Amino acid sequence: MKVSILGSGSGGNSIFVWAGNTRLLVDAGFSARSVAERLERLGVDPDSISGIVVTHDHGDHTAGIGVFARRHGTPLYMTDRTRTACAKLFRGAERVEEYRVGRPFHVGDVRVEPFLTVHDAADPVGVALVDECTGLRVGVATDLGRPTTQIRHALAACDFLVLEANHDEVMLHTSPYPVSVKRRIASSHGHLSNQAAARLATELLHPRLAGIVLAHLSKECNRPALAKDVVGRALEKAGWQGHLEVARQDDPTDLLDIEELRYRSGPSQLSLL
Repeated sequence: MKVSILGSGSGGNSIFVWAGNTRLLVDAGFSARSVAERLERLGVDPDSISGIVVTHDHGDHTAGIGVFARRHGTPLYMTDRTRTACAKLFRGAERVEEYRVGRPFHVGDVRVEPFLTVHDAADPVGVALVDECTGLRVGVATDLGRPTTQIRHALAACDFLVLEANHDEVMLHTSPYPVSVKRRIASSHGHLSNQAAARLATELLHPRLAGIVLAHLSKECNRPALAKDVVGRALEKAGWQGHLEVARQDDPTDLLDIEELRYRSGPSQLSLL
C-alpha cells in the first residue's frame, strides 16, 4: 500500500492511495488540471484513478471534483448532504455514489470506513482506507475541530496516518485575522493546533504505526518546521521512531510505501508502549 499527499493546506487538499489494483483520491481540492499534473509527477495516469472519496464540501477539498470526474470518467463517493452542498460543481454527467457514515463500502481492493468528524461543514467525515489484500490501514483525519472518542477509535489501529496540524496557538492569537476567524479556527468545529495534534498522535501510537504525515497547515499561522518539532518531540518522548514529515501545499510528497517505512523503523519500534 502506497500513499502520497498531493498537496495540503488552505489552498487545496488531495491524497493519493494505491492498494493492489486500486488507485484512490481522498478529496480533490485543486483544479482538475493541477490534480492530474501532480499525479503525473508520481508516474500515475489520471485516467487510472478508481474513485474520489470526498470528505466534506469545503472548496479546498472539492474544487476539482466535478471537472476531474467528467474529464477522466472517475466515480465520486460522498454523503447525501455533501452532494447537495456541492451541487454547483456538477453538470449531470458525473457518476456519484452516496455513502453513509459508519457504513463501510468498497472501491476495488480498498475498504473505505467513513467516520464522523467535528467541523463546520455540511456533513464532515474522516476515512480509514483498508487494503483488503494486506490488511494495511491508512487513516485520514484533517479538518478536525476536536478529536472525539469515535475519531480515536477509527484511527486506533492505523499503519499510516495523515493528521491535521493546522496552526500554532500563539501565532493564531497574534495573527491579523479578525477575531471571529480566530475563534472559528480555534473552536471545537475548527482545526487542530500543533499541540492538539501532538496529543492525539501520541494517543494513537502502537507498534505497527509506520508513518505520520502532518497536513492542512495554515500558511499564516504555522510553519512546517514548527509543526514537525512540536509533534516530533511528543512522539520521540513516547518512544516512537517511525517516519514523520509535513505535507506541502505546492508539491506532492514522495510515494510512500508503508511496508518499506515499517522496515526502516526496525526492531526498536516493537518496544513501543
